[in-house]
Amino acid sequence: MTNRERVRTALEHRQPDRVPYSLQFTAPAREKMAAWYGDRDFESRLGNCFAIHTCHPKAAWQEVEPGIVRDHFGMIWDKRQDKDIGMVMNRAVTPENVDTYPFPDPANPLIWEPIRAAVANRGDTYVVAQLGFSLFERSWGLAGMPEILMAMAADPAFVNRLLDRILEYNLQVIERACALGVDAMLFGDDWGCQRGLMMGPARWREFIAPRAGEMYRAAKRHGKTVLIHCCGKVEELFPELIQLGVDVFNPFQPEAMDVYAAKRRFGKDLCFFGGISTQRTLPYATPEQTRAEVLRLLAEVGRQGGYIAAPAHSIPADARPENIAAMIDALQRQ
Repeated sequence: MTNRERVRTALEHRQPDRVPYSLQFTAPAREKMAAWYGDRDFESRLGNCFAIHTCHPKAAWQEVEPGIVRDHFGMIWDKRQDKDIGMVMNRAVTPENVDTYPFPDPANPLIWEPIRAAVANRGDTYVVAQLGFSLFERSWGLAGMPEILMAMAADPAFVNRLLDRILEYNLQVIERACALGVDAMLFGDDWGCQRGLMMGPARWREFIAPRAGEMYRAAKRHGKTVLIHCCGKVEELFPELIQLGVDVFNPFQPEAMDVYAAKRRFGKDLCFFGGISTQRTLPYATPEQTRAEVLRLLAEVGRQGGYIAAPAHSIPADARPENIAAMIDALQRQ
Protein backbone atom coordinates (compact mmCIF):
# COMPACT_ATOMS: atom_id res chain seq x y z
CA MET A 1 0.00 0.00 0.00
CA THR A 2 1.02 3.61 -0.52
CA ASN A 3 0.63 6.05 2.34
CA ARG A 4 -2.39 7.54 0.61
CA GLU A 5 -3.99 4.09 0.34
CA ARG A 6 -3.25 3.41 4.01
CA VAL A 7 -5.05 6.58 5.05
CA ARG A 8 -8.05 5.84 2.86
CA THR A 9 -8.27 2.29 4.14
CA ALA A 10 -8.03 3.39 7.79
CA LEU A 11 -10.68 6.08 7.25
CA GLU A 12 -12.99 3.41 5.86
CA HIS A 13 -12.56 1.48 9.13
CA ARG A 14 -10.70 -1.30 7.39
CA GLN A 15 -7.30 -2.71 8.34
CA PRO A 16 -4.40 -1.30 6.31
CA ASP A 17 -1.11 -3.17 5.96
CA ARG A 18 0.24 -0.81 8.63
CA VAL A 19 -1.26 2.03 10.62
CA PRO A 20 -0.80 5.40 8.89
CA TYR A 21 0.90 8.10 10.93
CA SER A 22 1.64 11.81 10.92
CA LEU A 23 4.30 13.61 12.97
CA GLN A 24 4.46 17.36 13.50
CA PHE A 25 7.06 19.25 15.50
CA THR A 26 7.29 22.52 17.37
CA ALA A 27 10.30 24.60 16.32
CA PRO A 28 12.42 23.63 19.39
CA ALA A 29 11.63 19.92 18.99
CA ARG A 30 12.52 20.11 15.31
CA GLU A 31 15.90 21.63 16.17
CA LYS A 32 16.55 18.92 18.77
CA MET A 33 15.84 16.13 16.32
CA ALA A 34 17.86 17.71 13.52
CA ALA A 35 20.81 17.66 15.93
CA TRP A 36 19.98 14.12 17.14
CA TYR A 37 19.95 12.72 13.60
CA GLY A 38 22.62 15.08 12.29
CA ASP A 39 20.22 15.88 9.47
CA ARG A 40 18.29 19.11 9.06
CA ASP A 41 16.12 17.43 6.43
CA PHE A 42 15.13 14.48 8.64
CA GLU A 43 11.38 15.24 8.32
CA SER A 44 11.43 14.37 4.61
CA ARG A 45 12.39 10.81 5.56
CA LEU A 46 9.81 10.19 8.29
CA GLY A 47 7.18 8.62 6.03
CA ASN A 48 4.37 10.97 7.08
CA CYS A 49 1.08 10.05 5.44
CA PHE A 50 -0.50 13.50 5.69
CA ALA A 51 0.57 16.70 3.97
CA ILE A 52 -1.17 19.43 5.99
CA HIS A 53 -1.33 22.97 4.63
CA THR A 54 -2.82 25.98 6.42
CA CYS A 55 -5.47 28.16 4.77
CA HIS A 56 -3.80 31.46 5.50
CA PRO A 57 -1.07 33.39 3.69
CA LYS A 58 2.24 33.11 5.53
CA ALA A 59 3.22 36.50 4.15
CA ALA A 60 0.31 38.04 6.06
CA TRP A 61 2.11 37.45 9.38
CA GLN A 62 4.08 40.67 9.78
CA GLU A 63 6.59 41.30 12.55
CA VAL A 64 5.71 44.63 14.14
CA GLU A 65 8.58 44.49 16.65
CA PRO A 66 11.02 41.74 17.65
CA GLY A 67 9.01 38.64 18.55
CA ILE A 68 5.64 40.40 18.05
CA VAL A 69 3.63 39.62 14.90
CA ARG A 70 0.30 40.69 13.41
CA ASP A 71 -1.72 38.05 11.54
CA HIS A 72 -4.10 38.44 8.60
CA PHE A 73 -7.06 39.08 10.93
CA GLY A 74 -5.25 41.86 12.79
CA MET A 75 -4.57 39.76 15.88
CA ILE A 76 -1.24 40.67 17.48
CA TRP A 77 0.74 37.73 18.87
CA ASP A 78 3.56 37.69 21.39
CA LYS A 79 5.88 34.95 20.14
CA ARG A 80 8.90 35.78 22.27
CA GLN A 81 8.47 32.66 24.44
CA ASP A 82 6.28 30.36 22.33
CA LYS A 83 7.52 30.76 18.78
CA ASP A 84 4.99 28.29 17.34
CA ILE A 85 1.69 29.76 18.59
CA GLY A 86 2.25 32.62 21.01
CA MET A 87 -0.23 34.66 23.02
CA VAL A 88 -2.78 37.15 21.69
CA MET A 89 -2.03 40.66 22.97
CA ASN A 90 -4.84 42.82 21.61
CA ARG A 91 -8.64 42.98 21.53
CA ALA A 92 -9.58 43.98 18.00
CA VAL A 93 -13.37 43.40 17.93
CA THR A 94 -15.96 44.86 20.30
CA PRO A 95 -19.76 45.08 20.20
CA GLU A 96 -19.34 48.55 18.72
CA ASN A 97 -17.31 47.49 15.65
CA VAL A 98 -18.41 43.87 15.16
CA ASP A 99 -20.28 44.75 11.95
CA THR A 100 -17.53 46.89 10.43
CA TYR A 101 -14.26 45.28 11.49
CA PRO A 102 -12.37 44.34 8.28
CA PHE A 103 -11.85 40.64 7.62
CA PRO A 104 -9.15 39.32 5.25
CA ASP A 105 -9.82 38.43 1.64
CA PRO A 106 -10.50 34.69 1.25
CA ALA A 107 -9.59 34.98 -2.44
CA ASN A 108 -6.02 36.09 -1.68
CA PRO A 109 -3.86 34.02 -4.06
CA LEU A 110 -1.11 33.84 -1.42
CA ILE A 111 -3.41 31.49 0.51
CA TRP A 112 -4.04 29.14 -2.38
CA GLU A 113 -0.81 28.91 -4.35
CA PRO A 114 0.91 26.57 -1.82
CA ILE A 115 -2.17 24.34 -1.58
CA ARG A 116 -2.55 24.20 -5.34
CA ALA A 117 1.11 23.15 -5.59
CA ALA A 118 0.66 20.54 -2.84
CA VAL A 119 -2.26 18.95 -4.68
CA ALA A 120 -0.35 18.93 -7.96
CA ASN A 121 2.66 17.28 -6.31
CA ARG A 122 0.92 15.14 -3.70
CA GLY A 123 2.75 11.94 -4.58
CA ASP A 124 1.42 9.25 -2.24
CA THR A 125 0.40 11.63 0.58
CA TYR A 126 -3.08 12.56 1.73
CA VAL A 127 -3.44 16.34 1.28
CA VAL A 128 -5.27 18.19 4.06
CA ALA A 129 -6.28 21.85 4.05
CA GLN A 130 -6.23 23.16 7.61
CA LEU A 131 -8.55 25.94 8.74
CA GLY A 132 -7.20 26.75 12.18
CA PHE A 133 -8.86 29.02 14.74
CA SER A 134 -11.98 28.15 12.85
CA LEU A 135 -14.77 29.45 15.08
CA PHE A 136 -14.64 29.78 18.89
CA GLU A 137 -10.88 30.33 18.84
CA ARG A 138 -11.17 33.05 16.20
CA SER A 139 -13.92 34.76 18.18
CA TRP A 140 -11.95 34.94 21.42
CA GLY A 141 -8.76 35.74 19.55
CA LEU A 142 -10.46 38.80 18.08
CA ALA A 143 -12.60 39.82 21.03
CA GLY A 144 -10.87 38.35 24.10
CA MET A 145 -11.57 35.04 25.83
CA PRO A 146 -13.10 36.46 29.04
CA GLU A 147 -15.21 38.82 26.95
CA ILE A 148 -16.54 36.07 24.67
CA LEU A 149 -17.30 33.65 27.50
CA MET A 150 -19.10 36.35 29.49
CA ALA A 151 -20.95 37.58 26.40
CA MET A 152 -22.31 34.08 25.80
CA ALA A 153 -24.40 34.73 28.92
CA ALA A 154 -24.74 38.52 28.94
CA ASP A 155 -24.63 39.61 25.27
CA PRO A 156 -25.49 36.66 23.00
CA ALA A 157 -26.35 38.99 20.12
CA PHE A 158 -22.72 40.13 19.97
CA VAL A 159 -21.40 36.55 20.04
CA ASN A 160 -23.86 35.43 17.37
CA ARG A 161 -22.95 38.31 15.08
CA LEU A 162 -19.21 37.74 15.41
CA LEU A 163 -19.54 33.97 14.91
CA ASP A 164 -21.75 34.55 11.86
CA ARG A 165 -19.12 36.78 10.29
CA ILE A 166 -16.42 34.20 10.97
CA LEU A 167 -18.64 31.47 9.51
CA GLU A 168 -19.28 33.52 6.36
CA TYR A 169 -15.53 33.91 5.85
CA ASN A 170 -14.86 30.23 6.58
CA LEU A 171 -17.45 28.99 4.10
CA GLN A 172 -15.68 30.91 1.34
CA VAL A 173 -12.35 29.37 2.40
CA ILE A 174 -13.85 25.87 2.42
CA GLU A 175 -15.29 26.28 -1.08
CA ARG A 176 -11.95 27.44 -2.46
CA ALA A 177 -9.91 24.74 -0.72
CA CYS A 178 -12.23 21.94 -1.82
CA ALA A 179 -12.27 23.21 -5.39
CA LEU A 180 -8.48 22.76 -5.53
CA GLY A 181 -8.78 19.01 -4.99
CA VAL A 182 -7.57 18.53 -1.43
CA ASP A 183 -8.49 15.22 0.17
CA ALA A 184 -9.76 16.60 3.46
CA MET A 185 -10.50 19.67 5.53
CA LEU A 186 -9.09 19.94 9.06
CA PHE A 187 -10.94 22.36 11.34
CA GLY A 188 -9.03 23.52 14.41
CA ASP A 189 -11.11 24.84 17.31
CA ASP A 190 -10.29 24.09 20.96
CA TRP A 191 -13.45 23.91 23.08
CA GLY A 192 -12.11 22.01 26.05
CA CYS A 193 -9.69 22.08 28.91
CA GLN A 194 -8.61 18.88 30.62
CA ARG A 195 -11.68 18.84 32.87
CA GLY A 196 -14.41 19.56 30.32
CA LEU A 197 -15.90 22.08 27.94
CA MET A 198 -14.90 25.69 28.57
CA MET A 199 -18.35 27.06 27.74
CA GLY A 200 -20.32 24.01 28.88
CA PRO A 201 -22.41 21.71 26.67
CA ALA A 202 -25.54 23.91 26.54
CA ARG A 203 -23.70 26.95 25.18
CA TRP A 204 -21.62 24.77 22.87
CA ARG A 205 -24.89 23.52 21.37
CA GLU A 206 -26.27 27.05 21.16
CA PHE A 207 -23.31 28.90 19.67
CA ILE A 208 -20.84 26.40 18.21
CA ALA A 209 -22.58 23.26 17.00
CA PRO A 210 -24.91 24.80 14.39
CA ARG A 211 -22.10 26.75 12.74
CA ALA A 212 -19.58 23.93 12.98
CA GLY A 213 -22.11 21.63 11.37
CA GLU A 214 -22.57 24.07 8.50
CA MET A 215 -18.81 24.09 7.86
CA TYR A 216 -18.57 20.31 7.98
CA ARG A 217 -21.50 19.92 5.61
CA ALA A 218 -19.90 22.35 3.17
CA ALA A 219 -16.82 20.13 3.00
CA LYS A 220 -18.95 16.99 2.78
CA ARG A 221 -20.82 18.37 -0.22
CA HIS A 222 -17.51 18.28 -2.04
CA GLY A 223 -16.86 14.70 -0.94
CA LYS A 224 -14.09 15.66 1.48
CA THR A 225 -13.12 13.96 4.71
CA VAL A 226 -13.82 16.13 7.77
CA LEU A 227 -11.16 16.18 10.48
CA ILE A 228 -11.39 18.30 13.59
CA HIS A 229 -8.73 19.29 16.10
CA CYS A 230 -10.16 20.02 19.53
CA CYS A 231 -8.02 19.82 22.64
CA GLY A 232 -9.38 18.81 26.01
CA LYS A 233 -11.89 16.52 27.65
CA VAL A 234 -14.70 16.68 25.09
CA GLU A 235 -15.67 13.04 24.51
CA GLU A 236 -19.18 13.85 25.75
CA LEU A 237 -19.61 15.54 22.36
CA PHE A 238 -18.60 12.52 20.27
CA PRO A 239 -22.19 11.37 19.52
CA GLU A 240 -23.12 14.88 18.36
CA LEU A 241 -19.92 15.33 16.37
CA ILE A 242 -20.64 12.10 14.54
CA GLN A 243 -24.13 13.40 13.71
CA LEU A 244 -22.63 16.70 12.51
CA GLY A 245 -20.47 14.82 10.02
CA VAL A 246 -17.05 14.57 11.68
CA ASP A 247 -14.99 11.69 10.32
CA VAL A 248 -11.75 12.08 12.30
CA PHE A 249 -11.12 13.44 15.79
CA ASN A 250 -7.77 14.88 16.85
CA PRO A 251 -5.72 15.24 19.10
CA PHE A 252 -7.17 12.31 21.07
CA GLN A 253 -5.33 13.23 24.27
CA PRO A 254 -4.67 10.35 26.67
CA GLU A 255 -4.30 12.89 29.47
CA ALA A 256 -7.88 14.05 28.94
CA MET A 257 -9.70 10.83 27.98
CA ASP A 258 -9.36 7.06 27.97
CA VAL A 259 -8.30 6.57 24.36
CA TYR A 260 -8.84 2.80 24.43
CA ALA A 261 -12.36 3.14 25.82
CA ALA A 262 -13.14 5.83 23.23
CA LYS A 263 -12.10 3.50 20.43
CA ARG A 264 -14.23 0.66 21.82
CA ARG A 265 -17.29 2.89 22.19
CA PHE A 266 -17.08 5.14 19.13
CA GLY A 267 -14.65 3.41 16.80
CA LYS A 268 -17.30 2.17 14.38
CA ASP A 269 -18.38 5.72 13.55
CA LEU A 270 -15.37 7.91 14.33
CA CYS A 271 -11.72 7.70 13.39
CA PHE A 272 -9.05 8.91 15.80
CA PHE A 273 -5.86 10.83 15.06
CA GLY A 274 -3.26 11.28 17.81
CA GLY A 275 -3.14 9.42 21.10
CA ILE A 276 0.62 9.38 21.88
CA SER A 277 1.12 11.30 25.12
CA THR A 278 2.94 14.61 24.75
CA GLN A 279 2.46 15.59 28.38
CA ARG A 280 3.71 12.43 30.08
CA THR A 281 5.38 9.94 27.77
CA LEU A 282 7.49 11.95 25.34
CA PRO A 283 8.93 14.28 28.03
CA TYR A 284 9.25 11.89 30.98
CA ALA A 285 9.16 8.21 29.96
CA THR A 286 12.04 6.00 28.89
CA PRO A 287 12.53 5.00 25.25
CA GLU A 288 11.33 1.50 26.15
CA GLN A 289 8.15 2.86 27.74
CA THR A 290 7.59 5.13 24.74
CA ARG A 291 7.94 2.24 22.31
CA ALA A 292 5.54 0.12 24.38
CA GLU A 293 2.90 2.86 24.39
CA VAL A 294 3.15 3.32 20.63
CA LEU A 295 2.94 -0.40 19.96
CA ARG A 296 -0.12 -0.77 22.19
CA LEU A 297 -1.89 2.08 20.38
CA LEU A 298 -1.08 0.53 17.01
CA ALA A 299 -2.34 -2.86 18.12
CA GLU A 300 -5.49 -1.82 19.99
CA VAL A 301 -6.66 1.52 18.60
CA GLY A 302 -5.33 0.67 15.15
CA ARG A 303 -7.16 -2.66 15.00
CA GLN A 304 -9.70 -2.75 12.14
CA GLY A 305 -8.64 0.70 10.94
CA GLY A 306 -10.01 3.99 12.17
CA TYR A 307 -6.70 5.29 13.50
CA ILE A 308 -3.99 7.72 12.40
CA ALA A 309 -1.09 7.37 14.82
CA ALA A 310 0.42 10.63 16.02
CA PRO A 311 1.47 12.52 19.11
CA ALA A 312 -1.49 14.17 20.80
CA HIS A 313 -0.15 17.53 19.67
CA SER A 314 2.85 18.91 17.81
CA ILE A 315 5.87 17.41 19.57
CA PRO A 316 6.74 19.86 22.36
CA ALA A 317 10.05 21.44 23.29
CA ASP A 318 10.48 19.32 26.43
CA ALA A 319 10.14 15.96 24.65
CA ARG A 320 13.27 13.85 25.03
CA PRO A 321 15.02 13.20 21.70
CA GLU A 322 15.58 9.53 22.57
CA ASN A 323 11.84 9.12 23.16
CA ILE A 324 10.95 10.86 19.91
CA ALA A 325 13.40 8.59 18.10
CA ALA A 326 11.88 5.50 19.78
CA MET A 327 8.40 6.60 18.68
CA ILE A 328 9.57 7.17 15.11
CA ASP A 329 11.32 3.81 15.01
CA ALA A 330 8.21 1.99 16.29
CA LEU A 331 6.02 3.66 13.66
CA GLN A 332 8.46 3.00 10.81
CA ARG A 333 9.08 -0.64 11.74
CA GLN A 334 5.43 -1.74 11.55
